[in-house]
Amino acid sequence: MLRGVLLIAFAAVLWSTTSIVAKFLFASSDLGGLTLGLLRLMVALPFFWLLMRREQHRLARQQRQNPTDGPAPLTRLREIPLNALVPLAGLGIFQAFYQGSYLVAVDLTGAGIATLISLCLPPVFVALLAAPILGEKPGAITLAALFVAIAGTVMLVLSDMETAGTLRLAGILMSLLAAAVYTGFNLTSRYNSARTPVFTTAFLCFFTAALVLLPAVYFSGGFAEVQNLQWQHWLMVIYIGVVPTCIGYLCFFAGMQTTPATLASIIVILEPLFVALLAWLILGEELGTIGLAGAFILTVAVVVASRYGNQPRPAN
Repeated sequence: MLRGVLLIAFAAVLWSTTSIVAKFLFASSDLGGLTLGLLRLMVALPFFWLLMRREQHRLARQQRQNPTDGPAPLTRLREIPLNALVPLAGLGIFQAFYQGSYLVAVDLTGAGIATLISLCLPPVFVALLAAPILGEKPGAITLAALFVAIAGTVMLVLSDMETAGTLRLAGILMSLLAAAVYTGFNLTSRYNSARTPVFTTAFLCFFTAALVLLPAVYFSGGFAEVQNLQWQHWLMVIYIGVVPTCIGYLCFFAGMQTTPATLASIIVILEPLFVALLAWLILGEELGTIGLAGAFILTVAVVVASRYGNQPRPAN
């Protein structure tokens, strides 16, 4: 299990570099968050297509060797029924909105505060909303975690106002939107067919997200931004698409094979903490005393909420 834990922790480290590199990219080019979200998906899609094909061949071979091991996995895209495609398409739509809102939030505010709000609030919201949507009644601890998380978020906003000298309301609102979309992604994932293989799910999710982002980027003039990118900007785009997206998720899925879901959901909480640390060391972003306290109690709230189940995640 130690190998699995280390792989998931390494994935969290890789994911944490996304917003740092994106911040440099936004500062040195005219590229916007929506366009970057589309570009990273376009870079990652061929990689996930290869992983999907490899997974399908492996599952088909296992089924031929052990035909009595239960229901056959869905080894071909055309075998996926409509009732399984609907939640997969929903995951892709949420993925697209998350990509856009999260990266725009990073552009409009700090990488650290955007990530803390976007990633730490959803597990608490999921634990709370599971009651009316999934019939999972929240306990007193879950409700307490929600109030603590809200208090931590307010402290982060106050700290950002203190360090930035103004209320970066647009960035805060985009971070909250990303958190809401992330929550929808997690809840929708509960309806995903258990027979849909992991990398088939990932490919369809990313492919749908790219299709949703494509017209948004086109009508917002995002392709004009791409034409002005220099070679160093393309290196940063490729890095985001390959390292945190492809390699990060490969490490995460490999680690999940030997790591309990609840433990894994707590380990990935390292990501926003790593982002806050890297943003301080590399970008010079400071949370301040109030912000550090807010980040701490927000993290505690997430740990408590995560004990009630694993929250799947969109790409970061």
